[in-house]
Amino acid sequence: MDSTLASSSAAGHSDTTSGGSESVVRQKRELVTELPGPKSRELAARRAAAVAGGVGSVIPVYAARAGGGVVVDVDGNSLIDLGSGIAVTTVGNADPGVAAAVAQQAALYTHTCFTVTPYEPYVEVCELLNRITPGDFEKRTALFNSGAEAVENAVKIARRATGRDTVVVFENAYHGRTNLTMAMTAKNVPYKDGFGPFAGEVHRAPMSYPFRDPEGMTGAQAADRAIRQIEAEVGAHNVACLVIEPIQGEGGFVVPAPGFLGALAEYCRDRGIVFIADEIQSGFARTGDLFACEFEGVVPDLITTAKGIAGGMPLSAVTGRAELMDAVPPGGLGGTYAGNPVACVAALAAHARVEDDGLVAAARRIGETLLTRLTELAKTCPQLGDVRGRGGMVAVEIVRPGTTDPDPVETARISAACHAAGVITLTCGTFGNVLRLLPPLVIDDGLLAEGLDVLAVAISGQRTA
Repeated sequence: MDSTLASSSAAGHSDTTSGGSESVVRQKRELVTELPGPKSRELAARRAAAVAGGVGSVIPVYAARAGGGVVVDVDGNSLIDLGSGIAVTTVGNADPGVAAAVAQQAALYTHTCFTVTPYEPYVEVCELLNRITPGDFEKRTALFNSGAEAVENAVKIARRATGRDTVVVFENAYHGRTNLTMAMTAKNVPYKDGFGPFAGEVHRAPMSYPFRDPEGMTGAQAADRAIRQIEAEVGAHNVACLVIEPIQGEGGFVVPAPGFLGALAEYCRDRGIVFIADEIQSGFARTGDLFACEFEGVVPDLITTAKGIAGGMPLSAVTGRAELMDAVPPGGLGGTYAGNPVACVAALAAHARVEDDGLVAAARRIGETLLTRLTELAKTCPQLGDVRGRGGMVAVEIVRPGTTDPDPVETARISAACHAAGVITLTCGTFGNVLRLLPPLVIDDGLLAEGLDVLAVAISGQRTA
């Protein structure tokens, strides 16, 4: 077997353990069985008889424990985690502070429902988000469970505040799997196919996509293209909100050209349209700023957050201008589990880790490592059409050499080779041809380098013995 694809024993990786309650997880890639191993295969058989077929999984190994940058499966294999549960475990899968806060809160009470008998942790999370999100105006926050819920509620708020109906979204966008957010999401399979009819009054505008836009198109020009389409096909006076991911997630980690977001935000301000930044995948230090829209100084009216907010616990939020948030009367926002107290204390502990351990700076270092290595690799691997992203949110777009034609087959092959070698990677993109890297921001430098070594071998097409 190729030494890079074999169980880890190469120089440069860390054999240390992750701190606190994560100490049982050695920060080392090690394969003791084939993947999936016998216990994972047994669980897969049980799953087939119990779990709905529509629930998919990226890699057929079953987790037993995890921490730092490693996931250990039920067969004892240790895998390098370059996915973070889709940008959720920013502070690791078992951060000691998060675990302690969860245990302490669970011993006090797990639920009362904030809309029945409220509690302090909910208020504390709202205070935190009002403080750390972009904008120096007065803010309010409402908490929910999932990213899709946050997006739906942001749209509700915008419609109520403006008295308008239409929602503008963008090509390649992903906003969730509920009825309204499916309408807002661009990709058909697997997210939308056969699930309609969808919610109405959703209009899609062209996104700035530097790799696929006409050569030399600036962010301002791409924004003008989108605005002209909105004006011609909808009319600004009908638009309640414009919802955009500052860096698109499932749509392919598309980073718009500089000036695109700012021009759209200015257009929205001038036309009374609520500008909503969907930072569900890009928020909480992931991109090397606390929020991705800060990179260009863009200040949204509303911002939706989830994923990395609470160290793996289900929580999401809408935060924004007080006059917009307060346009909804009492009872118009909420939900039985929305802002669960256990998830709230997890969020407070997770953010403390972000601040105390300098994870914004860590994301920038990770980004430099990823972009430098992948850009160098692209020089000798013609199927790597584009390398893009910021911080711990970086991707490569895989194409047929010499063209910009998407190559989802090659993308799937590369990802599968990584999985077989014990490195968790994820794919994305409207055409399924983007390989994305989302390592935990607490990952060991040596472990990250080793994961990239495995990826390089997988891209090269080398086979194991």
